[in-house]
Amino acid sequence: MRYIALLLSVCFGLHTSVSNAQQVPGKPQDEKITISGATIHVGNGSVIENGLVTFEDGVITYVGQQMDAVEVSGMIIQADGKHLYPGFIAPSKSLGLVEINAVRATNDQDELGDFLPHVRSIIAYNAESQVVESMRPNGVLLGQVTPQGGRISGTSSIVQYDAWNWEDAVVKVDDGIHLRWPNAFRRGRWWAGESRAYRPNNNYAKQVEEIVEFMQQAQAYANGNDSSSHLPYEASRGLFDGSKKLYAYADGVKEITDLVVELKNAGVKEVVLVGGTMAEQTADLLKEHNVPVLVNTTHRIPSSEDQAYDFAYQLPKKLHDAGLLVGIQNATMSNHQARNLPFHAGQAAAKGLDKETAVQMISLNTAQILGIDDNYGSIEVGKSATLFVSEGDALDMRTNILSSAFIDGRAINLNSYQKDLFDRYSEKYGQ
Repeated sequence: MRYIALLLSVCFGLHTSVSNAQQVPGKPQDEKITISGATIHVGNGSVIENGLVTFEDGVITYVGQQMDAVEVSGMIIQADGKHLYPGFIAPSKSLGLVEINAVRATNDQDELGDFLPHVRSIIAYNAESQVVESMRPNGVLLGQVTPQGGRISGTSSIVQYDAWNWEDAVVKVDDGIHLRWPNAFRRGRWWAGESRAYRPNNNYAKQVEEIVEFMQQAQAYANGNDSSSHLPYEASRGLFDGSKKLYAYADGVKEITDLVVELKNAGVKEVVLVGGTMAEQTADLLKEHNVPVLVNTTHRIPSSEDQAYDFAYQLPKKLHDAGLLVGIQNATMSNHQARNLPFHAGQAAAKGLDKETAVQMISLNTAQILGIDDNYGSIEVGKSATLFVSEGDALDMRTNILSSAFIDGRAINLNSYQKDLFDRYSEKYGQ
């Protein structure tokens, strides 16, 4: 009897998990859609008041102010007093690769080994993740599926967040390789009774040498005629002809300087700095080598005692003012926190960054850095109709309430398991 009860309990748990699976993806657009009256935040820094947007077959066909000459037909969405934004983009996240960190069977974001450029994240992407589903109600509609761990973690791909499987979700396959640059200084291990004060990393030079050696060998392989196949070097081939980007993670001045110099000397065509806590001090070097920055989250405390309390809040503006191409990401925070991406941009706007520039840092700028700006990142004619309507300011957590959203012109469901739980327990405590 106890066995039967346990079996029924397991079956009920499976039923519950299935019933709470991701919403059914939207159907392909089958009629012209017009959004009328909204304030359009284009994503390139400009704003159109009392705007009109039309799209057909998933492609934007008109963007501008309401005009009598524009034919309004098909489905009409009256958005007077509301705001229209391009879909926001979450880079450098392992969304869809891990569901519950404490449950190993749901964690596929890392592999054994240190130099793994040939590990492709896209084939492990779970399009029906409930965590991915929770991004959409805040307007985060696309993301970069990024492997974690090791020195070279693997190869990322870019997806849209409303699909049955990874094949349907993919926007750009194998866009870049992710490198975790070593730290020149490290803190003591508290669990070993060591001081938490920073100390030199005695292995730093050796670790850098290993990276440089790998890149040199990979470049030699790419330039050679060897008929034998070497998977890591083969996967790295695109770094030297510009078809893949190298996303290098570093925060300190020495680390940033070393990685730019060493990687450029090794022949890597396109480098993107991820993190960049001290990037302001290396801005001239980054600008000289055309290195954009996916700057770390603004929702964090200072990393050292001599930094101002609002150091992280102001960093995006400082890098922008220095003439760098800047996107905002939150790679150091949990996957679930990616839903708060617009509010990270809002924090930077509250500290002096122009609000439309803040929007641009999580839309068009990020799209340019990822290489998908031909179709995504802004509300412009000829681009994908990946956009959303908000009741208010999308960078303000109090007013970013989505009334509708579209990915490639498909109306998407904005419900989520988290919203179901919120509604359920709001009712409970309301009683």
